[in-house]
Amino acid sequence: MRYLCSCSYDGLAFYGSAKQPNKRTVCGTLEECISKILNTKSNITPCSRTDKGVHANIFYFHFDTDKNIDESKFTNSLEKITPEDIHIFGITKVENDFHARYNVKSKEYIYIINQGEYSVTKRNYELEYNKSLNINLLKNASNYLIGTHDFKSFTSDDEKQDYTRTIEYIRIEEENNLIKISICADGFLKYMIRNIIGLFIDINENKKTIQDIPKILESKNRTSLGIKASPKGLYLNKVIYKNELYFHH
Repeated sequence: MRYLCSCSYDGLAFYGSAKQPNKRTVCGTLEECISKILNTKSNITPCSRTDKGVHANIFYFHFDTDKNIDESKFTNSLEKITPEDIHIFGITKVENDFHARYNVKSKEYIYIINQGEYSVTKRNYELEYNKSLNINLLKNASNYLIGTHDFKSFTSDDEKQDYTRTIEYIRIEEENNLIKISICADGFLKYMIRNIIGLFIDINENKKTIQDIPKILESKNRTSLGIKASPKGLYLNKVIYKNELYFHH
């Protein structure tokens, strides 16, 4: 039987979501906890992969077991033994052909930037830019990235067969001194969002121009970009499944 679980996590003290030997990771920690409850070795399949220091407001994974699970009891048990930087929302039984990663229709990430005074208490949860961003300029820049493009210039991953992704929207909102950039796509390449944010910052600082964006895309070369933004302001925020099977909070 296959079960889908939803959770959130603070990525600060994890070496990313994907399992790595001898390193504290989100999936490694979750597997240990589930294996303890089921009293047998369990493997989980995550909906996405996040870098070291990246957070998740929502994160899904599935696992298989021959045990018939009481969903409410299992949720409570898992919440009790997971560390404080992971929170379990719930678990539900799904069809055996459901896949936490391959059934994803789209994902939304958000990136938080502080334009105001440096915040020592929030420095691990937002980019401490501490100066103004030209919102209209960045909105114009984002129009060049929305839609279907080859995003090879926006990743350092040279092993993919296909670098084409479709960005559904990029929304840029300002509230007080915080800028929230929401990016939704059918998939993301390694460091793709952090490189997009880095490009926006370079455009804001006149190191790049909006007119450079088509050339950057055409170059299919990461060296055409400048900085890669910090992981600390980045959050996986929404995961939409093709069959609309997801938890409502």
